[in-house]
Amino acid sequence: MSTQRQARAVRLGPRSVAALALVSAVGVAGFGWPFLTPPTSRLSAHAQDAPWLFAGLLVLLVAVVAAAISESGLGPKAVAMLGVLAAAGAALRPIGAGTAGIEPMFFLMVLSGRVLGPGFGFVLGSVTMFASALLTGGVGPWLPFQMLAMGWFAMGAGLLPGPDRLRGRAELAVLAGYGFLAAFAYGTVMNMAGWPFMSALASNVAFDPHAPVATNLARFVAYCVATSLGWDLGRAVVTVVLTLALGPAVLRALRRATRRAAFETPVTFEAPR
Repeated sequence: MSTQRQARAVRLGPRSVAALALVSAVGVAGFGWPFLTPPTSRLSAHAQDAPWLFAGLLVLLVAVVAAAISESGLGPKAVAMLGVLAAAGAALRPIGAGTAGIEPMFFLMVLSGRVLGPGFGFVLGSVTMFASALLTGGVGPWLPFQMLAMGWFAMGAGLLPGPDRLRGRAELAVLAGYGFLAAFAYGTVMNMAGWPFMSALASNVAFDPHAPVATNLARFVAYCVATSLGWDLGRAVVTVVLTLALGPAVLRALRRATRRAAFETPVTFEAPR
C-alpha cells in the first residue's frame, strides 16, 4: 500500500508569514522589554505600565494573524477541525490545574501542530488557550501572553523537520524531545510576562528598572528557579510521557482525519441537470 503525503490544513502565504512575523516581533518586545531597554530609557520609567500596553496590542495582533491565515486556506473543514481540537485541549487543561505542572493539553498541541502544520498550530494554540481561560476563569491581562506563547509552542511543532518522511519511533523521539524543551521554554516566557510586577513582593529577584541588563538577567534566572522550575519540570515530564504513550494512536487519528477531510481540495458545487 502506498504512503500518502500528509495534507496540510493551512499553507502559509506571504500575507500570513508577514502577519506571524509581525506578531512574533511585538511578542518578543512584549515579553523581553526589560532586557531590551537600557536603564535610562523612558520605557523603564513606566515599568508597571508597559506589559499592560503590550497585552492590549497583542490581542489585536493575534486577531490579525488569525484573519490572515484564514484568507490563505482555513476553510470550513479546517475550522471544524480547529474547533474540535481546541475544545479537546480546553477540556484537558483543567484536569491538572494547580497540580505540579500536570497539564495534558501540551502533548495534544505538539501532535496537532506536527500533523496540521505551523499556521494551523499557531491558531490552534491561541484559540485553545483562550477557550480554556473561559472555562477556568483565567481571563486577565496575562491571557494575550498565554495565547501567544501557546501559539508559538504549537507552531514550533509544525516546523520540526521531516513531516512527510519521519515516522515511527524516530518521530516520537523528536516530538517528545521538542515537547520537553518547549515546555520549559513556555514557562520561562510566561515568567517574563509577570516578573516586572513583582517589585513590591520579592525585592531580591524582582525586576529593577534602574539596574543594568546583566543584573536583571541574574534576577530573572533566580526568579525562574525559585518559582517555576518544579512546575515546568512536571509539565515537561507529563508531555513526554503522554507523547510516547498516546502519540502513535493520536498521530494516526489526526493524519487519517486530515486525509479524509482533504483540506486542500476546494469545495465545488455542480449545477442541477
